[in-house]
Amino acid sequence: MAKAIREAYGEALVKYGRDNPDVVVLEADLSGSTRSALFQAACPERFFNVGVAEANMAAMAAGFASVGKIPFINTFATFMITLGLLPARVYGSYSGLNVKYMGAYSGLSDSYDGPSHHTVEDIALMRALPNFRVYVASDELNTDWLVKHAIESKGPMYIRLSRDVFPSVYEPGTKFEDGKGKVIRDGKDVTIAACGIMVGFALEAAKILASEGIDARVLDIFSIKPLDAELLLESARSTGAVVTAEEHSVMGGLGGAVSEVLALGHAGVPVGFVGLADCHAECGAYKELLSKYQLDVPAIAAKVRETVAKKR
Repeated sequence: MAKAIREAYGEALVKYGRDNPDVVVLEADLSGSTRSALFQAACPERFFNVGVAEANMAAMAAGFASVGKIPFINTFATFMITLGLLPARVYGSYSGLNVKYMGAYSGLSDSYDGPSHHTVEDIALMRALPNFRVYVASDELNTDWLVKHAIESKGPMYIRLSRDVFPSVYEPGTKFEDGKGKVIRDGKDVTIAACGIMVGFALEAAKILASEGIDARVLDIFSIKPLDAELLLESARSTGAVVTAEEHSVMGGLGGAVSEVLALGHAGVPVGFVGLADCHAECGAYKELLSKYQLDVPAIAAKVRETVAKKR
């Protein structure tokens, strides 16, 4: 049975951090929501709730990192990229300190709290910071690997985490590699490059499209930076069209990153974008918001049909 990404994250912190004395966890008074509370229960001496002081939390984490610790800092993604952005730029990007920035409740997943708590610009902001690596968790198994990878790898990272339970994408034992996307479904007519919960939606859309005679390849681009340019270019050339799908603004996120690769690689294929238009979403039930703002299975299928029709 699928598990909420936030729950998988909390469990992975305990799994990989309990016996590693260098792992410390900092929280901005949201441990029940981010599930860092699981680490607090297991390792209270290495857990620090700083209260509603996100910038201070990031600065404290920089101090821990400067003496060899591996700090994970936790808050909702919207506060991480606003209140935490200056220390991320100074201590993470510029100074290269080994801080792991965990952006919880990303996209529209903090649905009822509305636009002040939605996060649709974090990928764009964080991938623009030099020295940062940027990832988007797609399911519980991918989340587990990302936590392990963060502990084992030096340097600042931003990892985008969702809230709700969505169908699993991967089987136990799946191997992941930094900077390498995953081919989830092969196809010859179009490539759907997705991240986060949109990977599962893309698979569902591919099934619908297959019944219409459109054979879609689905990629999980969980590693936004570094980006798997080789896979994207090969897929674009072999399928002749690309659609990106993300729970993020269409400006500067996965779609922007993929477009940069395709332009520099002279791919010359039609490209479509599924993402939030240049707007803020409203309050409401999560799945209703995803539908209204065209971030669901029907929206992906419609964009694929539109893009495939532009193939020469």
